[in-house]
Amino acid sequence: MKNKRETGFEYEEIAKKFLEEKNLSFITSNYYTRYGEVDLIFFEKLSETLVFVEVKYRKKSIYGTAVETVDRKKQEKILLSSQIYIIENEWNGNIRYDIIGITGNKSENNINWIKNAF
Repeated sequence: MKNKRETGFEYEEIAKKFLEEKNLSFITSNYYTRYGEVDLIFFEKLSETLVFVEVKYRKKSIYGTAVETVDRKKQEKILLSSQIYIIENEWNGNIRYDIIGITGNKSENNINWIKNAF
């Protein structure tokens, strides 16, 4: 049986493939700072935008959707971590924060992509 972290990595890979199919260019995954983590970072060439993506998975949405679990506290951690990435990479262009919510099992993933989520 997989632990929570292994399951998270598995669904981040599903989200990565999904976004690559939407013509976003993958930069890195699991960008860690002392403030938190950004699951995925992409570049969207069409809009010349650096995209920070939070991936959440829920087997069932009885107690709320995967997207709803990204609360204010989690958003603040992502914002702080992304600012470090921006400074380290001297990025001064467009940025965006997206959420990928995945519900269901491996055979029937329901992917909800929220652009400009926060």
